[in-house]
Amino acid sequence: MKNFALLGVAGYIAPRHLKAIKETGNNLIASLDKNDSVGILDNYFPDSAFFLEYERFDRYIEKLKRKENIELDYVSICTPNYLHDSHVRMALRLGANAICEKPLVLNPWNLDALEVIQKETNREINTILQLRLHPDIIKLKKKVDSEKLNSKYDVDLTYITSRGGWYQVSWKGDEAKSGGITTNIGVHFFDMLGWVFGDLQESYVHLRKENKASGYLEFSKARVRWFLSIDKEDVPIKIKKGDKKTFRSIKVNGEEVEFSTGFDDLHTRSYEEILKNRGFSIEKIRPSLLVNYDIRNQEIVNKGEKHFLL
Repeated sequence: MKNFALLGVAGYIAPRHLKAIKETGNNLIASLDKNDSVGILDNYFPDSAFFLEYERFDRYIEKLKRKENIELDYVSICTPNYLHDSHVRMALRLGANAICEKPLVLNPWNLDALEVIQKETNREINTILQLRLHPDIIKLKKKVDSEKLNSKYDVDLTYITSRGGWYQVSWKGDEAKSGGITTNIGVHFFDMLGWVFGDLQESYVHLRKENKASGYLEFSKARVRWFLSIDKEDVPIKIKKGDKKTFRSIKVNGEEVEFSTGFDDLHTRSYEEILKNRGFSIEKIRPSLLVNYDIRNQEIVNKGEKHFLL
């Protein structure tokens, strides 16, 4: 049994991490959040300590170590994107390994500094990238790896997930804090594309707004037209009629890759892999962070193939 702490336990994604810690047979000794709406802890670790202030959290971890000989093995980080870098450093300074939600950092040069600290502390940093563990995406990669085609795959990636007015008011609507829509909801899709279709060769951005973005990526094995949106008006009519607010689609050479289900246990699977030393390290996620950074900073151009929704 490993001892965990969790930062950002009041957040949206935290319950998946609590579930993963519990289902892998480990223990949450403490959690931290500036908000106190954390009743979810009762479902998983009702006896664990909870703190609103970092100073008290830090003192508690130190006391456990010195007085009770209880070591902290992992810190799970579910805080806003712009805090990930700092909180990963904090985890390593506490003598723990870090498990961080995507994106690990917003700027690729921060990865170099984290690598140095990782070596100095002899600890590990892993990122949650659950699409690499999705059965249908694994099946797609195996197909791409085994097929020998004379031309590149033609891919259309569409991800629309409706968000209300709160989104732009929150930290997620602040590009300096979230990285904007392409990072906040797109980072794991861009990672998946590179993992399946190889090295990136070209990138063009055709649309970039607060609530939607679109562009073209060319990998060594595929030409990809992508579209990301949080605008409810972009959800297909047939999906709206079913009272659904999210639409995911990947078409490869015109054939739909069905991956709308199978997400429920992927955080637990991620933890299982990390605990077996098979997680997603800095070097594995570096290419996708470079893609995201470039997309955020590229000029809008009229080059490359456009997504059909444009």
